[in-house]
Amino acid sequence: MPGHTDNTIVINAPVDLVWEMTNDLENWPQLFSEYASVEVLDRDGSRTTFRLTMHPDENGQIWSWVSERTTDRKSLAVKARRVEPGPFEYMDIRWEYSEVPGGTSMRWVQDFAMKPTAPVDDEGMTNHINRNSRIQMELIRDKVEKRAGRKG
Repeated sequence: MPGHTDNTIVINAPVDLVWEMTNDLENWPQLFSEYASVEVLDRDGSRTTFRLTMHPDENGQIWSWVSERTTDRKSLAVKARRVEPGPFEYMDIRWEYSEVPGGTSMRWVQDFAMKPTAPVDDEGMTNHINRNSRIQMELIRDKVEKRAGRKG
């Protein structure tokens, strides 16, 4: 059965700042703890194709892949997909932002399926993504709130 995750966090900062910081691809290695580098391969209007490279995992494996993101500032949404899916059959991602009491709600929804040859199955990857999304969202929240002068 394909994997699905849905994670949300409220950031005590204006939606414009949250949008700007989380969609600044070149700054992702400073925003996320898991990414070692981002290489923008192509930009065409609101669509960006880029290579993400992670820090080595606990086994020393370095994961890297090409993704494509399309931002829609007016609807406060981003759609992304892996162009080089690696161990995934497919990986589709949607980020949604909305103004809420207390700041900005940021939601990440991921739909995917693992290849039979992947080192983990759909359920295992769902658990990993849920765990890691919470960690990354809290890091991002703290960095955005610090920039907004709302914390620290």
